Amino acid sequence: MEPVSEPEMTLADPSALLAGYLDYCRDGVLRKFEGLSDREARHSRLPSGWTPLGLLKHLAYMERRWFRWGFAAEQVDQPWGDQPQNEGEWYVEPGETVAEVKAFFREQCAHSRAIAAKGSLDDRAAAGGRFATAEDAPTLAWILFHVLQEYARHLGHLDIARELADGITGE
Repeated sequence: MEPVSEPEMTLADPSALLAGYLDYCRDGVLRKFEGLSDREARHSRLPSGWTPLGLLKHLAYMERRWFRWGFAAEQVDQPWGDQPQNEGEWYVEPGETVAEVKAFFREQCAHSRAIAAKGSLDDRAAAGGRFATAEDAPTLAWILFHVLQEYARHLGHLDIARELADGITGE
């Protein structure tokens, strides 16, 4: 698959810019797994104990929480499935494979893309999913930007984890 490029520097449309950078970051996450062994994907080199695979699963559920359950107010199973005890610790089942988690991530990203493409930046999230009332609901612009900053932070984490795992740096 061809890598997703950073959006053009002349792009001024906020919707297209946010969508472009989100896809660029989503692709960046997947690129961090290219050539990473299954062992390293499941191994933590950090005191907190999180693993690259756990972070990937977290990002898939983060997409699900913000776009499907959040913005679209879909009733989804286990919106916090990356944190079964809802204690903030990411969890990967021993039998889950890297390929399965990647596929789930791609699926959630596709749902998010479709949901965002149907909305306007000033649309508020629907009530009844993650948000009980319309007054509690953020705009699509806020959600897109929030998700983008989450990717920026976690891509940095993956950069460090990958360098510690095998010395690979860069995109």
